[in-house]
Amino acid sequence: MLRAALKSLLGRKVRLLMSTFAIVLGVAFVAGTLVFSDTLNRSFTALFASTVGDVVVQPEGAATSMGDVSTLTVPADLVDRLADVEGAARADGNVEAQNVVVIDGDGKVVGGFGPPSLGGNWTDAPAGHGLEGMVITEGREPAGADEVVLDAATAEQAGYAVGDRVRLNTAGSRVELDPTLVGIADFPSGGSLNGATLASFDTATAQDLFLEGEDVYHDVWVTAEDGVSQEELRDRVADRLPDGFEAVTGDDAADEAASDLLEAISFLTTFLLIFAGISLVVGAFLIVNTFSILVAQRSRELALLRALGASQRQVVGSVQLEALVLGLLGSTLGLGLGVLLAVALRVVFGRIGLDLSGQPLVFEPRTVLAAYLIGVLVTMAAALLPALRTTRIAPVQALRDDVVLPESSIHRRLQAGVVLVVAGAVALVLGLGGVVEVPRGGWFVGAGVLAVLLGVAAASPVISRPFLALARAVYARLFGTVGNLAGQNALRNPRRTTATASALMIGLTLACTMAIVGDSAKASVDRSVEENFVGDYVVSNVVAGSFSPAIADRMAAVEGVDQVVRQRLTGGMVDGEPQGVTGTDPEGAAFLELSAVDGAVEDLRDGTVLVQESYAEDEGLAVGDRLAIEMPTGPEEWEVVGVYEDNPVVFFPILTTVDTLLATGAQDKDNALIIDVDESSAGVGERLEAAIADLPIVTVKDQREFAEEQREPIDQFVLLIFALLALALLIAVLGIVNTLALSVIERTREVGLLRAVGLSRRQLRWMITLESVVIAVLGAVLGVVLGVVFGVVLMRAVRDEGLEVISVPVGQLAVFLVLSVAVGVLAAVLPARRAARLDVLRAIATE
Repeated sequence: MLRAALKSLLGRKVRLLMSTFAIVLGVAFVAGTLVFSDTLNRSFTALFASTVGDVVVQPEGAATSMGDVSTLTVPADLVDRLADVEGAARADGNVEAQNVVVIDGDGKVVGGFGPPSLGGNWTDAPAGHGLEGMVITEGREPAGADEVVLDAATAEQAGYAVGDRVRLNTAGSRVELDPTLVGIADFPSGGSLNGATLASFDTATAQDLFLEGEDVYHDVWVTAEDGVSQEELRDRVADRLPDGFEAVTGDDAADEAASDLLEAISFLTTFLLIFAGISLVVGAFLIVNTFSILVAQRSRELALLRALGASQRQVVGSVQLEALVLGLLGSTLGLGLGVLLAVALRVVFGRIGLDLSGQPLVFEPRTVLAAYLIGVLVTMAAALLPALRTTRIAPVQALRDDVVLPESSIHRRLQAGVVLVVAGAVALVLGLGGVVEVPRGGWFVGAGVLAVLLGVAAASPVISRPFLALARAVYARLFGTVGNLAGQNALRNPRRTTATASALMIGLTLACTMAIVGDSAKASVDRSVEENFVGDYVVSNVVAGSFSPAIADRMAAVEGVDQVVRQRLTGGMVDGEPQGVTGTDPEGAAFLELSAVDGAVEDLRDGTVLVQESYAEDEGLAVGDRLAIEMPTGPEEWEVVGVYEDNPVVFFPILTTVDTLLATGAQDKDNALIIDVDESSAGVGERLEAAIADLPIVTVKDQREFAEEQREPIDQFVLLIFALLALALLIAVLGIVNTLALSVIERTREVGLLRAVGLSRRQLRWMITLESVVIAVLGAVLGVVLGVVFGVVLMRAVRDEGLEVISVPVGQLAVFLVLSVAVGVLAAVLPARRAARLDVLRAIATE
């Protein structure tokens, strides 16, 4: 039996290699995702390990939950005292700043679209455990108020060389800088800032720019002498610290910084793995279909083996052996392709700012294990069903070449499909209805969608019969005998036809769902902006960061401007969870036209807050209550003086005054300006643009431009999803090609007889093409219907999240249907060509 199985496998190399593509692509996506995520994790872990000292001394609560630097500082005289601690080799003070943006020679922002734009003072302090951090690789250290050092990647991207004048925009009181580039820094042993930019000044200049000239630091690195551990040095340093300061080991500081960031971007790995799973499910359909056809074609061979004494177990084992070999082959090829995919992902994310080009790919053993487990198990499971099915056919019946699956099998599929659809619907209700809390609710939604898709696929041989019968009738009327033959071929084996169509159905279902979600999200944004946009213009940072408060002063001085309202964003901790806080001018709440449902927005003053209605309901807050929040300067209790209707113009649900935020350690920076102008004054927009013409980090937008800006990330997200779904659709197309090719092989004698009775090659090609179009259109119709259902249900479930408009992009769905016809035509090219080239006499003689 072993020899027979291997000979059978080698005798059908072309057919099985076509099936291997599906598992190769699925495994490649899983392997590529794991390699990319491991590389991502290792790069940030290594980066943070090289950017902390052995012991880091900082004010307690110095970092805000928004990742920005607080105004809490360490006095300079403490640095000298820490340098004298027993076991300390040296101590170095550090000045840190965010949103120090490098502008290239063409006036464009360098980096900043995701990774931060960093600034600070240059020191040659070693990193923890003696690791070498960034060093000057070209030029020298900065030594004056007009000198700067850039990291090598930023200098190269901006086109700057040592001796050039560098354009910088900062979020401090001095908005524009143009120092001379005197040095370029890099990691000598490899590594990168992962897309972040770094501009370093001498200490006095950094203190002048980012600490208002005070002789203080944001933190201090204490370097250990040889033989002194980080824990020992931390304890000795802690004994010398006054109240309000803390000492942490460099390892702990690096781990905390890396884990916080990796948790924030963990959705990337999850996101990619979801699509890897989709590809595997679609690929499993292709494998099941392929083995179903192959086993059916080999029914006489397997029946002969049974008649010669082979047991049912041996027959199933031979098919499983073929699947094992196929799974191993597909997994091996998939691993190799996965590495290439990881390289491609690194390039793609480098384009949007997450530059990992300086990091080698990380290839963990679990990646290999996962690839082979997934590839082999999926393939063997997919082959088991047709193998078991063929054992239920009597050997004598198979030898007569009269193989007909019992009707009860179709009925069982229908019953199983109905059960899966009902179970999936229940899971969707539980996940989308808020019955199950996040994050488990997301798993319920995913399981529900998968169950419904599998249920429809299982029941499709029955529910698709009317469609296939209609297609046969339409084909017969439009294309005569050729059309009738194509329709009958699709109807002859509805199980095979619908299994092939189901692979395409899954991809198009998800594509249509995301099209509806994207279109509805954009329509909701348009409505929200139209209903809530106040003022005439909005000023914001092009990289979604903060900017200098001096820009608001510029805007206020423009002729025709009546009022400029600031919005500032910072963060604290409420009940141990990060919570964003918005700050505005005291009169800003009234200007924003917030609608109070309790209290009055005009009562906002220092030390008080307004909260959004949904947040108040979730937290049980009402007017007169005290909101307890942990801020950098310590715990605060703010009085709730008003509850207002949810409004997207206010970015976070807690709204207080600018002075309240400043008193709790927030930076003196703006995140957005809302400008009201005198409508009788002409040309105000042009004057506002002129006021910031030399500042590429900020833009002025009217209502239409603001809405376009809000829609842009939605468009990018949907395009990314479509790009990932393209892999699943590619597998589905391969499935159609494979099914048609195997169908041609199976019907070789039939094709020869049709040619013998007068069917021309052109008519034969046309018949197979029409059959392919039926399969593609069936999958597209099922996919579009399910996609519309999923999309509408999903949007109704999230109406309370501000996405109140449900928009079905009919034109886009029509394009999907048209493309499905094109897919059917293209998928039939190779099988139709092969069928047309068959020798008539040899085909007739085939058994």
